[in-house]
Amino acid sequence: MWFVFALLSACFAALTTILAKVGMDGVNSNLATAIRTVVVLVMAWGMVFLTGAQQGISGITPRAWIFLTLSGLATGASWLFYYRALQLGDASLVAPVDKSSLVITILLAFIFLHEAISWKVILGSALIAAGTFVLIL
Repeated sequence: MWFVFALLSACFAALTTILAKVGMDGVNSNLATAIRTVVVLVMAWGMVFLTGAQQGISGITPRAWIFLTLSGLATGASWLFYYRALQLGDASLVAPVDKSSLVITILLAFIFLHEAISWKVILGSALIAAGTFVLIL
């Protein structure tokens, strides 16, 4: 089931790029990011209340709060940089570079989370990195 959700995520991420590129015409990238963030905020909290998940807030540990906050800051920075890159460059070039975050994620997961790396993961990461370079050159 995780694969279905991951595939849907990829489809919506692709749609996000196209919609953002069209919608940002004549709009400051920081303002566009702020508008997107408000929409995401309303949608996320709507899902929390729709599913009754708000009852879990009291059970969140201080450590989890710290890491979720840091994750939120990283997300914000990512979105700000992404929208600025999208405003300055072609969507077909910005998106592959942004998606190269997969290679960085695998490396960070190995270093900090001690996740195993197989030869398939190394080969796949190398192919992703090579493919990204081919697309942008």
